[in-house]
Amino acid sequence: MAHEDWTVDRLHVALPHSASRQQLLQDVNLTPIEDLPVVLEGWASAAEQLESARPLIEAARAHMKLRGVLPDDLETRDVTADVLRDAEPRQNNRDDRGQGAA
Repeated sequence: MAHEDWTVDRLHVALPHSASRQQLLQDVNLTPIEDLPVVLEGWASAAEQLESARPLIEAARAHMKLRGVLPDDLETRDVTADVLRDAEPRQNNRDDRGQGAA
């Protein structure tokens, strides 16, 4: 899917986890308008990566269901550090916002 085909709703549906969907909505709602295109471009890129991996993920799920183990040729790696690094700029942006009246 090309970037121009994405909408916030389609991005929301494409994300596999409720935490990532919530983060998308939070980013959209809390990002200054002038920064929104860059934020949405990042989410579109992530959604496109997920979409391109979907056939491999579905094949691995089917293999696991049938045989009880992941395929031998499946490359796996822990991407936790990548996810945390990629989320960091959004978290830092929230710190720059003014605080509400309390």
